Amino acid sequence: MKMFRVVINGSEYKVGIEELADENIAPSSPAKTSPAPVARKPEQASSAQQKHVTSKVEPAVLGGTIVAPMPGTVLQVAVNLGDKVTKGQTLVILEAMKMENEIMAPTDGVVHELNVSQGASVNAGDILVVLS
Repeated sequence: MKMFRVVINGSEYKVGIEELADENIAPSSPAKTSPAPVARKPEQASSAQQKHVTSKVEPAVLGGTIVAPMPGTVLQVAVNLGDKVTKGQTLVILEAMKMENEIMAPTDGVVHELNVSQGASVNAGDILVVLS
């Protein structure tokens, strides 16, 4: 058995290494060995841990006025003033709690007012878009 001095992160360790002539020969003294690490497939992160999970959100609508259903940050405004929109079309993408929420048009219409821009912070109940 040969003895070696190993320094790891500033700490010194003395280790003994025994050379085996054949893999079938057991070491002369019982040695504790740790089991070899097992390769595992990475597990899917839960939906709460994933960033940028997209969900479709039913916006609160008051006579064509679409308000934010929750507080968050506007990631994208997908329409412009005067655009014709159809029911189910994405109007705004709102990030809330590390999730991207698509705010969609509840009916066909024309964008009459656009009250948000990319990067804006909104509170629940703030007016995002007015359709006519």
